[in-house]
Amino acid sequence: MQSVPPTTKACSVLKIGHHTFQACINTFIIMFPIVIGILCLIGFILFCIILSFFNVWLRSLLAACPVSMVNLLAMRLRGVPYSLIVDVRITAAKAGIPLTIDELEAHYLAEGDLVNTVNALIAASKAGITLNFPRACAIDLATKGSGKTVVEAVRTSVNPKVIDCPNPAGGRSTIDGVAKDGIQVKVKARVTVRTNLDRFVGGAQEETIIARVGEGIVTTIGTAESYKFVMENPDEISKVVLKRGLDIGTAYEILSIDIADIDVGENVGAKLQVSQAEANKNMAQAQAEIRRATAVALEQEMQAKVQEMKAKVVEAEAQIPLALSESLRSGKVGFMDYYRLQNLKADTSMRESISSTDEPTNPLNG
Repeated sequence: MQSVPPTTKACSVLKIGHHTFQACINTFIIMFPIVIGILCLIGFILFCIILSFFNVWLRSLLAACPVSMVNLLAMRLRGVPYSLIVDVRITAAKAGIPLTIDELEAHYLAEGDLVNTVNALIAASKAGITLNFPRACAIDLATKGSGKTVVEAVRTSVNPKVIDCPNPAGGRSTIDGVAKDGIQVKVKARVTVRTNLDRFVGGAQEETIIARVGEGIVTTIGTAESYKFVMENPDEISKVVLKRGLDIGTAYEILSIDIADIDVGENVGAKLQVSQAEANKNMAQAQAEIRRATAVALEQEMQAKVQEMKAKVVEAEAQIPLALSESLRSGKVGFMDYYRLQNLKADTSMRESISSTDEPTNPLNG
C-alpha cells in the first residue's frame, strides 16, 4: 500500500478548512439581513411601546409622581388602565394625599371607582374630616349598586341631609297616631341627618331612620292623655323621639327632628265604640234568634207529645168495646147492665145536645 506524503495531507486539510470558512461566510451573508430585520422589528415594537408609555411617563415625571416603564408595562399586561391610575395618583398628590400605584391598582381590580374614591378623600381632607384610603375604598365598595357614592357620603357628612318622614315615595303623606282620648293626630316630620363615616359600612340606611322616627312619633302620640296636648306642644314629640337614640346602628347621626305639619284626624275612639255597639247588637240578635229557635223546637216537641197522647186515648177507647164484649161473654156483665149503660150514654148525649142548643149565639157570627 502506497503511503500519502505529508504535504498532500496538509493541502487536503487546508482545502477542507477553506471550504468550511467559505460556507460560513455564505451562511452569514444570507442570515445577516434576516437577523437585522428581526432586530429592527423588535426595536420597532419596543419603540412603539415606549412611545405609547412616554406620554404617561412624562406626565407623571413632570408632576413629581414618577412611574417606571416597568410598572407601566406590568399594568398594561394585567389589563389595568395605567393612564387612569397615573392621573388619579397625580390628582391625589396635588391635593397632598400620597398614594402608591399598588393601592390604586388593587382598588381598581376590586371593581372600585378610583375617581370617586380620590375625590372623596380630597373633599374630606379639605373639610377636616378624618378619612384614610382603606376606609374610603370600603365605603366605595359598600355603596356599589345602591345608587349612592362615597363622594355623596362625604358631602352628606359635611352638609347635613334632610329626610322626609314618612317618605312620600311610600304612598303615605303623614304619620298617624291616636291619643288616649281616641282622637287621631296626623304628623309630618323632617329629620336632619349627617353621615357617620365610621359606621357607614354595615350601618342601616335611610329606611331604618324613617321607620324608627315614625315608631317614636306614634308612641309619643299614643302616650298623650289628649290630642290637645300634642297639638299645643309639638316640640315634645321631637324631644321624646331624640332621647330614644334612634341613630344607633345606622350610617347616620340624627341632628334634629322637626315637626313640619300637624293636624287632627278622625275620632277613632268613637268609631271603635260604634263598631263595638254594632257588634253587641248583632250578638244580642243572634242570641235572641237562638232562644226563638229553641222555643219553636220545644213547641213542636210539645205538639208531637199531644198527638202522641191523643193517639194513646184513641187506642184506649178502641179497647172498650172489646173489653165489654169480653165481659158479656164471660158473664161478668149482664144484658141488663149493658142496656143500662146504653141508656146512660143516650141520656148523656141528649143532655149534651140540649146544653149546646141553650148556649147564646154570638151576634157577630149571626
